[in-house]
Amino acid sequence: MLRDSLRILLIAASLIIPFAVQAGNGPTVLAIDAANSQVLIQVGKAGLFGFAGHAHQVSATDVHGRVTFDPADLQHASVWLEFAAKALRVTGKDEPPADVVEVQKVMLGERVLNVARFSAIVFASRRISVTARTAGTADVVIDGDMTLHATTRPMTIRASVILDAGGRMTARGSFVLKQTDFGMVPVTAVGGTIRVKDELEIQFVLRTRPADATRTAQ
Repeated sequence: MLRDSLRILLIAASLIIPFAVQAGNGPTVLAIDAANSQVLIQVGKAGLFGFAGHAHQVSATDVHGRVTFDPADLQHASVWLEFAAKALRVTGKDEPPADVVEVQKVMLGERVLNVARFSAIVFASRRISVTARTAGTADVVIDGDMTLHATTRPMTIRASVILDAGGRMTARGSFVLKQTDFGMVPVTAVGGTIRVKDELEIQFVLRTRPADATRTAQ
């Protein structure tokens, strides 16, 4: 009887101890899964004859980053994202195919992004607030800093987050960015009667995958 009891205790300990060690290794680190993520920039039109111009849709195809979090303590999570400016692509949605090449050239050139000088767009969180939560989802407000065109400005982003059973994360949301806040002048044409809106709407679905090191020390 004593021998059987000791054997059961040893088996139980062998199952419990690995989880205890893992829990003490710190928060989970996930990498952004660029291949399964999507970031779209909606560029509107304005001006007296804005109706005569075309809105543009731009896709950010090269995104890297990481999310560090503890599922039980999301408020102390952190987010870091980097986009390669030269990889931004005009999708051509709702505009003549012949215009896409010129719009792409202007967007990457000195008049707008000037990717030869400013190669990266970076966002780093400072604080994350949870506004609602269920077992596998959370609504969060992310306060951080956006660096674009060599200018850093505070930015607040709202997102809905889903945590799956495997510990992966999907975040969906949108926010508005003003070009003039970052020292960029919205493009104009026809003497300013047609112009691009200052406010850009960024829509995102960011998915994660396990990072090379899935744990980091606290």
